[in-house]
Amino acid sequence: MRDLDDLFAALAKSDFRRRFRLKPAERSYLESKGWHVVLQHARDFVELRLAPAEPRNDGKQTPFRGHPVFVAQHATATCCRGCLAKWHRIAPGKPLDDAEKAHVVAALERWLRAQMVTGGS
Repeated sequence: MRDLDDLFAALAKSDFRRRFRLKPAERSYLESKGWHVVLQHARDFVELRLAPAEPRNDGKQTPFRGHPVFVAQHATATCCRGCLAKWHRIAPGKPLDDAEKAHVVAALERWLRAQMVTGGS
């Protein structure tokens, strides 16, 4: 797995990844539900949509909007197994182990917290 500082430095160089920002509705959702709930949603999404060796609809399983975690997944390249392999150096074709799932959630949380501090800019 890739070190998160190294990962975020690389993501900052990607025009595609840098364009993602939380919109007011997503920020409001996070504020109203709280960190505990939203991070539990992140763990649930990772378990359901990324953790299997061959996730259903891989490459198309993560919406671009509708939940702060979905936006964070695209911003952090945790949206599909292909991106996990390319950006996070997590091998495809095998279920994610507990450390890999924790790594994904940590990346999501780091991005979300930065968005809440910067106001999405």
